[in-house]
Order: sequence, then structure tokens, then C-alpha cells
Amino acid sequence: MQNWFQQSIISTGRLPLFCYFVMLIVAFIATRINVRLIRAKIGWFRNVNVGEMHIHHVVFGVVLMLIGGVALIVSPGSQIGTAAAASVFGVGSALVLDEFALILHLHDVYWEEEGRTSVDAVFIAVAVTGLLLIGLRPLTWNYGTPVNPAMLIVANLALAVVTLLKGKIWTGMAGLFVPPMLLVGAIRLARPGSPWAHWFFAKGSPRKVARAVRREERLRRPVIKAKIAFQEFLSGRHDLPSTRRGRRHT
Repeated sequence: MQNWFQQSIISTGRLPLFCYFVMLIVAFIATRINVRLIRAKIGWFRNVNVGEMHIHHVVFGVVLMLIGGVALIVSPGSQIGTAAAASVFGVGSALVLDEFALILHLHDVYWEEEGRTSVDAVFIAVAVTGLLLIGLRPLTWNYGTPVNPAMLIVANLALAVVTLLKGKIWTGMAGLFVPPMLLVGAIRLARPGSPWAHWFFAKGSPRKVARAVRREERLRRPVIKAKIAFQEFLSGRHDLPSTRRGRRHT
């Protein structure tokens, strides 16, 4: 194990990224444990308040990201210094991403259905960092062809945009590291409710709409249910009634 860590992490200059990856996961789990204990009113765990103002942990996350980011900029270049700064940045990132839904909606939806967006954001950050850690780099797939690399990058970005517009977030993110996935995602049918479906399925494509709905019910719904079950096992249930549903129809 020690030899693997030396050869795969330290010798390759990935110690700062490794520290960021570990602290991102540890801080997210610790934060979720803390907020679940606060929600259950167990022990001395309470929200941080200044007078009548509730201080969300995204505030502490922004401060830690600033400290870690500046430390990374001014660090002398040693792996130990940058690793320490990356660790601070990882903790701050976890605190910010854990309240990503608050930033997105400009409203406290932490335990509402919309609050799952925060967990998705953390999962995406962990997945992308993990892929970087094992040595994969976005848009650098070796096709073994004499095609101009710049043209490949432009083509991959175009496919990524189409894939994301079709509502396939995970395929689009993973495809940045494994570009053939982008080709599959861009060719396959768009998800119902995605921007692509709204633009191209809304008129004159009832068969495509029906196929997309059937595929969603048969293939994606079970995966989503499994993902939500796993996320709620880690982060708690987002079961409060949404306070923003009325606004969506205005």
C-alpha cells in the first residue's frame, strides 16, 4: 500500500489532488452527520446564529475556499504546502457544494426535494476528482487517428453540449473523460423534460415522446430510485414540502 501511494500519488505529483479528494468526501460526510443531528435535535448540535440571523455553512465554505485558494497561489511549490492548502480548499468546497441548492434557488431548500441538487453536485465533484486522480484527463482520449487534436476537442465539446441538453448529466460529465460515451449520449433519444425534448419533441414527434417516456419509466426510473436511496442513506431524507412549487407556474 505504501509503495502504491508513493508511486501513484506522490511521485506523480497528485498529492494535493489526493488531499483535496479525501477532504471533500470527509468534510461532506461530517457536515451531513452534523446537520442530521441538528435536525433531530440530538445533544448540543445546533445551528449557528448571530442574533436572529442563521449563518449557513456555505458562508464558512466560501471563507475556507478563499483561504485555500490564496494559499495555493502563494505556496512555495512544495507538495506538502500545496497539499495542505488543497485540503483546506476541499473542506470549503464540501461546505459550499452541500448548499449548492441554496445558491441555485436563492432560497433555503436544504431538506426539500430541490435540496437533492446539492447532493448531486457533491457526487459530481467527487466523481470528476476521482477520475482526475486515477490519471484521466478531460478531452484527451487517444483515438489513434491523425485527426487534428483541436478538431477533436471542438467535436467532443459539441457532443458534450448535445448530451447535456438531452438531459444526460452523468453521461455528459463522464464523457468528458471517456469521449466515446458522448457519441452514445448524443445519438440516443433525449430524456423527457430536457431542453432538447422541449425544442424538438414538442411539435410533430408524438412517437419520439412516447418512446422517451417508456424508456424513462423502464430504464431510468429504477436507477434514479436506487441513486436517491443511496444519497438519502448518506445525507438524510429530503422530504419537506417544496415552498417554491407555486412559483414555478407563475
